[in-house]
Amino acid sequence: MSTTIAQVGDPQKPASAPRAGRMLPRLARPAAAVLSGVMLYASFPPRPLWWLVLPGFALLGWVLFERRFRAAFGLGLLAGLGFMLPLLHWTGEEVGPVPWLALAAAEALFVAVGCIGISAVTRLACWPLWAAAVWTLDEAVRARMPFGGFPWGKIAFGQADSVFLPLAALGGTPLLSFAVVLCGFGLFEAVRRFRIHRTTGELPRGAVVAVAATVLLPVAAAFGSLPLVDDSAEDGTATVAAIQGNVPRLGLDFNAQRRAVLDNHANRTQQLARDVKAGKVPQPDFVLWPENSSDLDPYRNADARIVIDDAVKAIGVPTVVGAVVEPDTGKLRNTLIQWDPDKGPVATYDKRHIQPFGEYMPMRSFVRVFSSDVDRVQRDFGPGRKVGVFDLAGTYVGLVTCYEAAFDDAVRDTVEHGAQLIAVPSNNATFGRSEMTYQQLAMSRVRAVEHSRSVVVPVTSGVSAVIRPDGTIVQKTKMFTPDALVDEVPLRSSLTPATRMGPLPEGLLALLAVFGLGWVATRAVRARRVR
Repeated sequence: MSTTIAQVGDPQKPASAPRAGRMLPRLARPAAAVLSGVMLYASFPPRPLWWLVLPGFALLGWVLFERRFRAAFGLGLLAGLGFMLPLLHWTGEEVGPVPWLALAAAEALFVAVGCIGISAVTRLACWPLWAAAVWTLDEAVRARMPFGGFPWGKIAFGQADSVFLPLAALGGTPLLSFAVVLCGFGLFEAVRRFRIHRTTGELPRGAVVAVAATVLLPVAAAFGSLPLVDDSAEDGTATVAAIQGNVPRLGLDFNAQRRAVLDNHANRTQQLARDVKAGKVPQPDFVLWPENSSDLDPYRNADARIVIDDAVKAIGVPTVVGAVVEPDTGKLRNTLIQWDPDKGPVATYDKRHIQPFGEYMPMRSFVRVFSSDVDRVQRDFGPGRKVGVFDLAGTYVGLVTCYEAAFDDAVRDTVEHGAQLIAVPSNNATFGRSEMTYQQLAMSRVRAVEHSRSVVVPVTSGVSAVIRPDGTIVQKTKMFTPDALVDEVPLRSSLTPATRMGPLPEGLLALLAVFGLGWVATRAVRARRVR
C-alpha cells in the first residue's frame, strides 16, 4: 500500500512545476502593465522624478507591442488603473473611496481604449510616431468628454521640471505630451532592435534612422525651443501680493465656517497693510485673494461687504476677491470680483469650466445611490461665458479659476485677450494635505512657459506661489498656513508660437493618429480580401 501511494503521489509534484512555469510568463505582461502605469504616476509632482515617464512608456510599449485588440484593452486598463488610481486618490480625501474609484476607473477606460489604438499602430513602420499621436488624441478626447472633460493626468503636467518643458512654448501641452511619449516608445523600439540585431545580426539602416529620430528629435526640439523661454520684463514689472488666509478646519465642512474663512483673508490683508506701513514689505500694485475666500455673497450680505471693503481700503490697492454669488433665481456663480478701494466692486469674472460632481451634480438621483455626499451640492453652480481679464492698476491680469488651469483654452483665451500676467486663484481646502495642490501647481508652471507669462497662484490653504515666465517658483507658502507673498513680477505681452497656433498642434497630432489608425484598418481589410 505504501508503495502505491508513493507511486501515485510523487508524479504530482513535478506536474505542478510546469504549471507554475507557464503561469509566470502569462503574468509578466499584466504585471508590467500595472508597473508602467505606476511609473507614469510616480513621474508627477510632488516627486521630482519626471524622467520616470520615459521608462514607463518604454515598458508600456513592450506590453502593447502587436497585441490583439482584446489583450491590448485589458493590458491598457491595468496600466490606466496603475496610473489613475494613485494619481487621483485626492478625489476621495473627504468623500470616501466610491467617487475616487469611479473617476479613476472612468479615466482608466479612456487609457484602455487608447491602448487598443497604440497596439494597432505598432504594426506600422516607425510605429512610435503613430503610437505617440494616438496617446495625444486620447488625451484630447479625455479633456473634452464626458461633462466637459477631465484633463487631469495629461503627461505634459508632470513635466514642469523636465528637459522637455520648453516644447510647451512651441506647441502647447499637446506637443509636450507627444514628444515625451514618442521618446519613451522610441526607447523601447531601440531596445527591441538591439535584441533583434544580437539574435540575427541584422540592423537595417532605415530602422536605425527611425529609432534615432524618435529618441533624439524630441530632445533636440526641446533644446531648440529654449530661446522661446524668456522671463524678461517686456512691459515693465508689477508688484503683486497673494493672500493665503487659511481655513478653520480641513475637509468639506470648511464651508460651515464661511465667515471665519472670509475673516482669515481680511485679517491677513490687514496685516499686510501694517507690514507695508512699517516698511517690512513693498507696497503692492494689486492684491489677489483665492477662490472661495468669501463664500458669503458680498452683494447680499452687508457684513461680508464691510469686512472686504475695510481690508481693501487698508491695503489701498485693487484687490481680486473670490466669492460665491447667489442670484435671486438661477444657478450660483463662482465669481472673482475686482474690488476697488474707493469704488468697491467694479468688475466680475464667472468661472467658465465648472467642476462636475463638485460644483454641479450631473445625474443627481443616480449618483445618490452610491454616495449621500451628493446632497452637499444643494444648488448647482452655472458656468460663466466671458473671458476674464481685469485691468488692475494698469496691469492686465488674466483670470483662471482653480480647475480651469487644466484646460488649454481657458488659459490661452486670457493671453489672447491681452493678459500680461496670469492669476490662478484656487481653493484646495476640501482635499486636505493630499498631492492635489502640487499637481495643480505644476500645471501653472507649465502654463507659465506655454504662454511666457508670470503666474500667481493664491490658494486658501494649499501651496500659494509666484511663478516666473520660465516656470521657476520664486516664492511659495506652506500648506494650511496663513501667509502673504509679495513679489515684483515681469510683465510680458509677446505671444509664443503655442499661443498663436492655439489648438492647431493638437488638431494636427489628432489627424496623424487618425491617419495611422486608418492605415492599419485599410491593411486589415486588404488582408481579409486576399484570404
